[in-house]
Amino acid sequence: MLDDYFRQYGLIAIFAALAVAVPTGMLVMSWMLTMVGIKPHVPSAIKQSIYECGFETISGRWSQFNFRFYGFALIFVVFDVEVVFLFPWAASFGVLTREFGVFILLEMVVFIAILVVGWLYAWRKGSLEWG
Repeated sequence: MLDDYFRQYGLIAIFAALAVAVPTGMLVMSWMLTMVGIKPHVPSAIKQSIYECGFETISGRWSQFNFRFYGFALIFVVFDVEVVFLFPWAASFGVLTREFGVFILLEMVVFIAILVVGWLYAWRKGSLEWG
């Protein structure tokens, strides 16, 4: 039994080593090929230009984007994922209540309370204001 336990950790160690070795090997191989000259590094104005759908860019800079939109999108994703956890709980609430009693209800109250605290924090910081 203990042998199977350590065998599982051995498999995790092998996968972790592969997850580190493959990207590292690719980076080292690319660097070595650049040093040998197989993958030349010859920059030019055309190679360094921005390419978007075949059209020439209108300006030389990227347009400024308000980062508050990213925050708004992330808050939306957090509360959208909350529903993924809320629906199965609500669908099986009767069965779970018979098995676990009031504990399951209190657990969900704590989950929703944590989300409400996050929502109030975002609201107070002005993250929910559009524009």
